[in-house]
Amino acid sequence: MDTPTGNTGEFLDVSPWVAAPRDLQPALSADIRADVVIVGAGFTGLSTALALKRAGVNPVVIEREFAGHGASGRNAGHLTPTIGKDLPTLLMMFGKQRATQLVRFADDAVRHVEDLLVEQRIDCDYAACGNIMAAVHPKQEARLRRSAAVAAEIGARVRFLDHREVRDRGVPPAFISGVLEESGGTLDPGKYLAGLRRAALDAGIKLYERTPVHEIVDGARPCVRTSGGTVKADRLVLATNAYTPALGFLRHTVYPLYDTLFETAPLTPAQMSAVGWPGKEGIYTAHESLESYRLTARGTILGGSKGVRYAYGSALESGPNPWTLGLIERAFRDRFAELADLPIAHFWGGPIAMTLHFLPALGHTGAGRNIYYAIGYNGHGVAAASAMGPILADFMLGRKNEHADALARFVPPMPPEPLRWLIVEGMMGLLNAVDARTDRQVRDATRAYPR
Repeated sequence: MDTPTGNTGEFLDVSPWVAAPRDLQPALSADIRADVVIVGAGFTGLSTALALKRAGVNPVVIEREFAGHGASGRNAGHLTPTIGKDLPTLLMMFGKQRATQLVRFADDAVRHVEDLLVEQRIDCDYAACGNIMAAVHPKQEARLRRSAAVAAEIGARVRFLDHREVRDRGVPPAFISGVLEESGGTLDPGKYLAGLRRAALDAGIKLYERTPVHEIVDGARPCVRTSGGTVKADRLVLATNAYTPALGFLRHTVYPLYDTLFETAPLTPAQMSAVGWPGKEGIYTAHESLESYRLTARGTILGGSKGVRYAYGSALESGPNPWTLGLIERAFRDRFAELADLPIAHFWGGPIAMTLHFLPALGHTGAGRNIYYAIGYNGHGVAAASAMGPILADFMLGRKNEHADALARFVPPMPPEPLRWLIVEGMMGLLNAVDARTDRQVRDATRAYPR
């Protein structure tokens, strides 16, 4: 495998999007009761709390640090209808009927966020520019054409862009063809989270921040224990995504991967002219372990995701990894050779929750079947995690919801350690080797025929 280059930029504790809010809510300091207690104040937790409140249920939300401190506040800000590993695999694994249902969920999830932004007057620099899965080497084009053909078959709002169409759109030259997801776009996750948090507080939802959960006691009335007090409730919601196994639940349903992102310094006018990109579409590549890139409203490029890592025992790894940082920076330099002098300002990272079938997991567990969960967004949580709020609320309240019917299905279990580590490491090693070979071929072609 290629040796990564060095890197620049500081490593942030959370991300450039979020910081502790000025009106940080008090930690739990008493024993209380609630209709529903929600653990986690990210996209899923806040959207579920809002949906329950609208239904006349009074939820309490417990957050370890502050709303958005987890994966919701660390993501790249692509609002995308991506579902499953890819559309051909989705069709092969689940058949046309269920694949169509899942694609409808993904499209509705994007619309849910767009409607929520209007309803709650959330200004988060949303650009409805779509996202492109792009090829960086001609051999990736057949896969993308197949995805576009399957999309037409199952009703996804996706179309193939050939080389001429990509060039006509002004997409940066490293990306030679692609599949355009016509719904969705990009947004500022921090501003979006701040808007959701404000909406929850305005609705009278009780939010306890800086309240780490020490134990969840299963039973007829689940109990959340913290250092300052307890919450007993009729029902409990795990909105904790990759952090769920660390709480003692769903260890065989999801496994955490550590994902790393970066943001550059602001582009100068000359650099912006050199890179083009007038449509500002979000871009993620057709690698096995994808790269993502987008222009932000503050004139920077944000990207990353290459070189994800798994820690033995599903441990929540944290902090910078020099190999990953170098790999990500080298990929950025390969894709944006015209920006050789543009420094990377900072990196950050955090755990994402993966499932074996690459679909979100919705369900309930516990002795009383009153511990509910919606987790496992496989790196595409802005739309899916937000839309899970009303879906999970309907599921809890026994109300009909077509998307709950599609998602509350069997999730292939992860094997125990050490087999789990061997499988994940083997899979990631194979995917990284395939991507490294593709990247070498791209570099060889670039040297032979400079852009």
